[in-house]
Amino acid sequence: MRRRDFITVIGGALAAWPLAARGQQGAKLPTIGFMGPTTPAVASLWVAAFVQRLRELGWIEGRTVAVEYRWAEGRSERAAEIAAEFVRLKVDVIATAGSAVTMAAKQATSVIPIVFGTASDPVGTGLVASLARPGGNITGLSNQSADLPGKRLEFLREVVPGLRRVAILADVGNPAGVLELRELQATARRLGLEAIALEIRRAEDIAPAFAAPEHRAEALCVVIGALVNTNRMQINALALAARLPTMHGSREYVDVGGLMSYGASIPDGFRRAADFVDRILRGAKPGDIPVEQPTRFDLVVNLTTARTLGVTIPPSLLARADEVIE
Repeated sequence: MRRRDFITVIGGALAAWPLAARGQQGAKLPTIGFMGPTTPAVASLWVAAFVQRLRELGWIEGRTVAVEYRWAEGRSERAAEIAAEFVRLKVDVIATAGSAVTMAAKQATSVIPIVFGTASDPVGTGLVASLARPGGNITGLSNQSADLPGKRLEFLREVVPGLRRVAILADVGNPAGVLELRELQATARRLGLEAIALEIRRAEDIAPAFAAPEHRAEALCVVIGALVNTNRMQINALALAARLPTMHGSREYVDVGGLMSYGASIPDGFRRAADFVDRILRGAKPGDIPVEQPTRFDLVVNLTTARTLGVTIPPSLLARADEVIE
């Protein structure tokens, strides 16, 4: 589905989601608790893909299924509140995104099935016992791939010839963010690059991280996460002011001024997550459904940002891009 079609599907529904879902409680429809890590605006494409696939499977919102939407806005304490609310509401399944929000749901219930549409290293962060046999009440879609850190840094080296120092911005309050930071640091060492960690835990840490005296990098790699995604416009503005070419893990960052992204397609992950939810609502146990690995990876390049930075994107890289934003 094209981006324009996604936005059309989701457009008018954003404001009415909670009201429409609550109105169906008396009908005792199966209820999905959608636990968004960021905001409706950030996640509109994800939700559109999820809802469309549910509809294709016969789950029509307000008629055959109810959906309760809640948004954590990148705050861990809010995620815990939402998880507790869904337990009180006794939803039939919880749909989540991201390791931190999924962990909040896991800590709130060991009974209600949980399906994550995207998560980094679900085994390493303790979400599941294994990919093949997740066990417990959780399953979903991993966005992890062994060669992702290397690919991202290699793309940066193509755009910044002679790259020696790369900054890595990561939310270290998120276990998945810590794991990816370590992977990128190890990969940078293997590539002969010096990695500078810009560690944040809250939105107020972002600007000081860029202003730190030790921050003299030539490019920036941003570790995906709810806190970072919610504040991606500020991060990109600071990176542009510092003349830093950026590499992100998801196209949502490039839409708002990031230079490049390379990673698993999150909308595709949520479309596939709807299949998991369908199986669970029809009686399958989440612990018996293997966690799936990503099958689609997108390279997105923003030429407007490249021009602003005075960066030349090599034709060979542009030829490999899945999407070029001009």
